[in-house]
Amino acid sequence: MVDIEKVKKLRKSTGAGFKDCNSAIKESNGNIDKAVEILRVKGITKASKKMSREAKEGVVVLSGNAKKTSVIEVNCETDFVAKNDDFVNFVKELGELNNKCSSDLGKLIKLNMINGKTVEENLVALIVKIGEKITIGRSKTIENQNTKNFTYQHSVIRNNISKLSVIVSLKTNQNSNQIDIFGKQLSMHIAASNPIALSSEKINQKILDKEQELISEELKNTEKPQEIIKKISLGKLNKFKNDNSLMTQDWVMDPKKKVKDILEELNVNDLKIAEFYRLKIGE
Repeated sequence: MVDIEKVKKLRKSTGAGFKDCNSAIKESNGNIDKAVEILRVKGITKASKKMSREAKEGVVVLSGNAKKTSVIEVNCETDFVAKNDDFVNFVKELGELNNKCSSDLGKLIKLNMINGKTVEENLVALIVKIGEKITIGRSKTIENQNTKNFTYQHSVIRNNISKLSVIVSLKTNQNSNQIDIFGKQLSMHIAASNPIALSSEKINQKILDKEQELISEELKNTEKPQEIIKKISLGKLNKFKNDNSLMTQDWVMDPKKKVKDILEELNVNDLKIAEFYRLKIGE
């Protein structure tokens, strides 16, 4: 096999550029297996250099079923790459593996993909081939007893790949069309309203402390009496809690009602919202 044919074969098997493949063939004295190893070492070096750049674009991948559902974020530098076939194929398979290991990223990167290489090795190869920083970001798996999971995707790129995904888990022993409709609508509501907790009692105290600081800063130059300022401050903090707690948010499909009102109107004795997770690229 002449060198040019070896270069073509190396390009096809590794996805690396012509110059890199040509150099590797020369360095390996025409040994393709050795050339692959050379490219891998050089590829890791190139990938490391790219990791200093920012990756603010990307996709969110949903996987699983109504009992166990997972979501994972994969970031890249440009939206163009987020729609690249090699990138899409990688993240699609990654999503399935993520669901299998219940979003344990330490385990995930060590799992083998269809081509026999680990997630970590495939990630490095993809960075080299595409030429952008690519990182695996946030992930979450929701699996509870006696629950049914519902999902929603926004800005869908392909099938289970999008820019925003929501999982919401409803606790119930019943199956009905009414519950299914509510589950789907609730996941859409969460996508639009972005609650940070199920109820005000479950909002992280650090978030409340930060909000209180902002409110105090806003009111510090007012000339109103301290008692009035305290009442205004309390009112603003309570409004923040209500606006950001799922149960007390205005229902997107009927803003005159709260989410808790819709839940009560369903009149399903054992129906509860167990948990939810919303993941959007760039947030």
